[in-house]
Amino acid sequence: MLSPSPPAGLARLLGHRPYLAYFASRTLSRFASQIAAVAIGWQIYDRTGSAFNLGLAGLTQFLPTALLVFFAGHVADRYDRRRVMRLCQFVEAVTAVTLAVGSIAGWLSVPEIFLALAVIGTVTAFESPASAALLPAVAPDGQLQRATAIATAGGQIAMICGPALGGIAYALSAAAPFAAMAAFWMAGCLLSGLIRHLTPAKGKEPPSWAALFDGVRFVRSNPAILGTISLDLFAVLLGGATALLPIYARDVLHTGPWGLGVLRAAPAVGALLMSSALARFSIRRKIGLRMFQAVIVFGAATVIFALSQWIWLSLLALAVMGAADTISVVIRFSLVQLATPDDMRGRVGAVNFLFINASNQLGEFESGMVAALLGAVPAAALGGLGTILVALAWMRLFPTLRQVDRLE
Repeated sequence: MLSPSPPAGLARLLGHRPYLAYFASRTLSRFASQIAAVAIGWQIYDRTGSAFNLGLAGLTQFLPTALLVFFAGHVADRYDRRRVMRLCQFVEAVTAVTLAVGSIAGWLSVPEIFLALAVIGTVTAFESPASAALLPAVAPDGQLQRATAIATAGGQIAMICGPALGGIAYALSAAAPFAAMAAFWMAGCLLSGLIRHLTPAKGKEPPSWAALFDGVRFVRSNPAILGTISLDLFAVLLGGATALLPIYARDVLHTGPWGLGVLRAAPAVGALLMSSALARFSIRRKIGLRMFQAVIVFGAATVIFALSQWIWLSLLALAVMGAADTISVVIRFSLVQLATPDDMRGRVGAVNFLFINASNQLGEFESGMVAALLGAVPAAALGGLGTILVALAWMRLFPTLRQVDRLE
């Protein structure tokens, strides 16, 4: 149930300086990442004309996450998370400056672009667990759900505006988007240095192989966390209809590039609207059930999108998908963070980050393969139905997760 929160609660969060510094730093970093996705992808395709190289670019960024995830989580738990964020953003800013200088001077080559992608992917593998684990420390007591919603809204704004900003900057010059990335990451670095929070000093656990994989063991031993993370993995894996948007835009809805752009923006718009609502209205009761309901709505909206022949209905379905996913994301993140001890949040966050990345990447692959075999419409419809079935199955497999009533 959505119930209105006292206005003082939102005012308290927005007046909390550690959270504001965190929110601004995280949002600027997301803007830089979205600009990078456009600028670097365009550079690679413009220089090589190869779709394979575009796929290789995604793999270059994903592999460091898969290889370093457990070590990165241990770093987030062993060292000051603010410093980890700051160092990562500084390295990203330096990498962007190097790309800008190389573009201006004319010595930037395709292998060097891929090297920069590998650096960014490696740094992101460390930044994401540290950033996620830091949020509960900078949010006032009792405000984690609202703080997560506002942080999610910032990410959605970056997803909507970042690619457009990157495209406009690239139209000015090849170096302009890289300069913008450097500015955003450096500003984020400076803001992360302003984050202050009061937590007891943590004892530094000596590094060991056992400590590296403690996050996996903790997730496996906690049914609520295991159910939450695995639900996201399989629901997103099956519900990857957005990977088929180019096919829908041209062959199903019969629109041009403008239609594809609008379709891509629709889920982010729905997510942004829902994030704004959750920042004002908290979900107070039946938390676990609401999460499953949101996943079911996501699957149903995916089926409607799959079968739609009208662009207005497709846009509405995509917006509902974004809104439902936001409810699920906010609840999942809050549940995982509150159920995890502070000294384990980095490692558990790293496992969660790996699952999210894997589900996104493999979900696009699954949708593409099924579409190649059966066609885009059956692939998207089956994916939506699969998401609904996963949610129903998980409600039976993880009854303790379904019965969670409050975020405490």
